[in-house]
Amino acid sequence: MPASLCLIIATFLWGSSFIALKYAIAIYDPALVIFLRMLTTLMLALCLWRYVIRFDYHKGDWKYLVGMSLAEPCLYFLFEGHAMEYTSASQAGVIVSCLPIIVALLAYFMLKEYISKAIVIGFTFCIGGSILLTLLSPTSEQAPNPLLGNFLELMAMVCAAFYTVSVKHLAARYSPLTLIALQGFSGSLFFAPFLLFIDLPSENQHDLTALLSILYLGSCVTLGGYGMYNYAISKVSVLTAAAFSNLIPIFTLILSAIILGEVLTLGQWLSIFVVFIGVMISQRHQELVIDVSDEAISDETSSTDTLLAETNKRNSVPDASELKG
Repeated sequence: MPASLCLIIATFLWGSSFIALKYAIAIYDPALVIFLRMLTTLMLALCLWRYVIRFDYHKGDWKYLVGMSLAEPCLYFLFEGHAMEYTSASQAGVIVSCLPIIVALLAYFMLKEYISKAIVIGFTFCIGGSILLTLLSPTSEQAPNPLLGNFLELMAMVCAAFYTVSVKHLAARYSPLTLIALQGFSGSLFFAPFLLFIDLPSENQHDLTALLSILYLGSCVTLGGYGMYNYAISKVSVLTAAAFSNLIPIFTLILSAIILGEVLTLGQWLSIFVVFIGVMISQRHQELVIDVSDEAISDETSSTDTLLAETNKRNSVPDASELKG
């Protein structure tokens, strides 16, 4: 399957996860929702054990494996689960637009990838648009505290960016299911103690829609979405994969309008526009990288040709006119 198609499917599933989370946390505590989600992923991954054990461990990989697991699902779902208590699904989806910019910054420090002025300008627009979105977002039933909710969602994006860069480092040696199984195990282990501090629902408090939402999150979103993403990121650059996350808010807005009936104000649309301006500017980063690389190759080729010409001239046999006199 083409990497681009895998990324489109993954972003659609992630965009729909905000809707499913809204249904789930309306009935159950976020910690319980995330624990059951991770447990579902782990159980499904164990059913595919022969694919899970396909990996080639190298010395020092444990640092990336532990960091990846701590960033996502542990801290990521902790931030995002509580973010959805305070902000709307559509606003959270827009905050996701900042992910490619954050990935670019982390890739610069961790993978030594080139970073351009376009990335810096785009990052400024995205953060500014996110702040504007927060300030212009009114308190509503869907977003009782958008300031806190959007901040928590932004912290989740920082964790997601660290996860993306770590997966890029590991993807060549570990199968997508291996990394997903590790996520399911670490997430279940991390969120299990939280169950001791929350009120578990009684038998008559269960809701079929909420339970199906949790099953959907654990199977389709985590197993399917991350499986597609981890496979694709092994085929393309980390910035190309992150750029597809721009589709997440689009899918979220469409699904929020269709399923949840959310309506955005003019000020919110303006904020969204600012964010997308930043994202579009940041995408020039890839064009600049190509241009710089081509120019460097051209200069190097030109220098080589000149050197070879001079060498050939020195080593060549003089013609008849040079021998006269």
